[in-house]
Amino acid sequence: MTGASTHRADQQAALLAEWVEVRRQINALEARAAALLGDRLALMEADIAESPLHRNAIERSMIAEYTAAGRLAKGSVEHAFADARVLVESFPVVRESFQAGTITASHVREILSAASPVRQAISDGQVSDERLGLYEAAALEFAVAEAPARTRAHVRELAAVLAPRTVVERHADALAEQCVTVRPVTDELSLLSALMPTHRAQAIMDRLTAMARAQKQQDREPTLPMDEQFEAEADRSVEVITSGGTFTVDPFAWNGPLEDDPTDTPETVHTYLQMMDRAIAQGPVPIIIPTDTRGIAQIRTEILTDLLLTSNPGEVLGDGMENITAHIQVTVAATTLTGADDYPAQLDGTGTLHPDTARTLAGTATSWTRLFLDTDGMVTATDPYQPTAGMKRFLQARDQHCRFPGCRMPVHRTQLDHTYDWAQGGRTELNNLAHLCLTHHALKHPSIPDEHRWTARQLPDWTLQWTSPNGTLHHDRPPRRVMFIPSDPAPAPFDWNAPIHGDPAF
Repeated sequence: MTGASTHRADQQAALLAEWVEVRRQINALEARAAALLGDRLALMEADIAESPLHRNAIERSMIAEYTAAGRLAKGSVEHAFADARVLVESFPVVRESFQAGTITASHVREILSAASPVRQAISDGQVSDERLGLYEAAALEFAVAEAPARTRAHVRELAAVLAPRTVVERHADALAEQCVTVRPVTDELSLLSALMPTHRAQAIMDRLTAMARAQKQQDREPTLPMDEQFEAEADRSVEVITSGGTFTVDPFAWNGPLEDDPTDTPETVHTYLQMMDRAIAQGPVPIIIPTDTRGIAQIRTEILTDLLLTSNPGEVLGDGMENITAHIQVTVAATTLTGADDYPAQLDGTGTLHPDTARTLAGTATSWTRLFLDTDGMVTATDPYQPTAGMKRFLQARDQHCRFPGCRMPVHRTQLDHTYDWAQGGRTELNNLAHLCLTHHALKHPSIPDEHRWTARQLPDWTLQWTSPNGTLHHDRPPRRVMFIPSDPAPAPFDWNAPIHGDPAF
C-alpha cells in the first residue's frame, strides 16, 4: 500500500470514529431530552394533586405547550411523554444505556413498545414482576449490537416468550389497532397508510396486482372485427403481433355502412373484387396500437383509488354509508379555470394542485365560493351570502385548519371559536372568530382554572397570539395563498389599525 493510500485510509478511519462519537453524543442528548420530559411529568402530577378535578385540562395544556414550542405534532409529543414516563418508571437499565449513548432513541422506542404484553401480563397477575427485568436485560443485550429494525423483531419474539398469549388473543387485540392515515410527502403526492390484519393486507395487494395485470394484458390483446362466414379464411390471412403492439387488418372484412354493402349489385361486386385484388397484392396493412407504458405499481394505485372513491361498502356495514362521499377543498383562480393561464391551484391545507386536476374537480363541484385576494395573496372578502353562512365560508377559506400553532386538523373537523369570549362581550365578527379543534378549543374554556388555562387574542392581521399558563407567547398566522397573480385591480386594503371590538388589549 502506498503512502497516499495509507494516509487516506487513516483519514477514513478517523472520520468514522468521529462520526460514531458524534452519534453517541446525539444519543446521550436524546436521553437528556427524555429525562427533561420525565421531570415535567413530575411537575404535572404535582399540579394534578392540587387540582384533581382538572387533570385532563392540566395534561392537555402541558402537551399543547411542548407542541407549540417544539413545532411538533400533537401525537409525537404525546408519544414522547409516554415513552419518558415508562422509561423512568420501569426501565432503569435501558435508561442508563441510553444516557451513555450506547443505544439510540429508535432502539429505546422498539424496546418500550414491544414490552406492552409483558407489562400487561404482570398487571393482570399472569406472570411475576421479575419477567420485566428479564425482558429488559435480554432486550438490551441484543440492542447494543444490532440495528433498530432487527431489535424490533427480536424483542417482539422475546415478549411473546415471557408473556405467552394464544394466536387468537393476539389477533383479537390487533383488530382494535386498525387505522387509516394520510401523510403529505410532496405537494403532488401523499402517503395513504392502512394498518390492518396481515392476511387482509396481503389479499388486497394480491387482488390489486391481479387486476392491474389483467388491465395491462387487456390493453395488449386487441380483437379484430370479422364476418363469421369468413372467420376461417381471415385467421389464415391476419397476422397478430401483440408483443410489438401491432396487428394487421383483414382485407376481406367489410367495415362500411350496411346500406353500402358491396354485394347489393353486380357492378359493386365487380368493383369490390377489384379492390380486394389490389389489397391482396399490396399485402397486410399494419395498425399501430399504443403500448401501455404504465408499470404495474402505477396501475395498481389507480385501481385502488377508483375502488375507494366509486364503490360503496358491503351490506354488512349497513346502508347508511351509501351517501358518504370524499370531501376536499380546492382554491383555483378564475383565470386558471378558463384556461387563460396554467398557474397551480391549491388543495387547502395540503399543497398545490395541477391546474388540469383543478379544472376537472371544478366541473363536478356542486357549490362555489368566490374569494377576493390582496396583492400578498391574503383572503380579504368572499361572496356576500347570508351573514352567518358567508362568514363561515370566509373563515374556512382563511384558516384551512385548526389555528393552534402546529395543529393540522382540517377545517371541516374543527369548531368556530370566539377568540374573545362571546359571553363576555366578544362579537360574532371575522376579527373575533377562528377555527379550533376540540383539543385546543378546550384549552381556553372558562371552566379551566386560570393557572392552567390558555388565552388567545386575534391581532389585526388575523394572527392568533396564544399565551400559555406560564406566560409564554406562541403565534399562529393564517396560511397565505401566494400562487395567484391578480389580473384585476387589487381590492381596497384592509384597515389594519381598526380596533378589535371586545378585546380589552385594543
